Amino acid sequence: MVGTSTEFDTLLELCQEQHRRIVLAVLASEKRSLTVTDLAKTIIKHNHHTPLREISEEELTQIRMELHHVHIPKLADQSVVEYDQERQLVEPTPQFDQLQPSLFAIIDADPVLDSPIAL
Repeated sequence: MVGTSTEFDTLLELCQEQHRRIVLAVLASEKRSLTVTDLAKTIIKHNHHTPLREISEEELTQIRMELHHVHIPKLADQSVVEYDQERQLVEPTPQFDQLQPSLFAIIDADPVLDSPIAL
């Protein structure tokens, strides 16, 4: 659980962008490491409400690039995930587990996201 005001502010900042909320929600749901491609496909499914077969490779690549260069590094900087860039693998950390109660409250309050978020 979030213990201080600073930790809560950090969690709110991490959840500020919808793609990161989706990443955090699917990691919490799956409770395992996921590839950047898995995360990108989940974002497409839940944020764009478009079947994967209708998404261009260019759009999928754009989302993967945003994950790789923006969203995952932001989560890794706060020790919420570990990111193996070589294998393109994102793994939740023990700190992530501590944030889950507060994280679920934020995700559940998002009127745009359909719960549960899963692959």
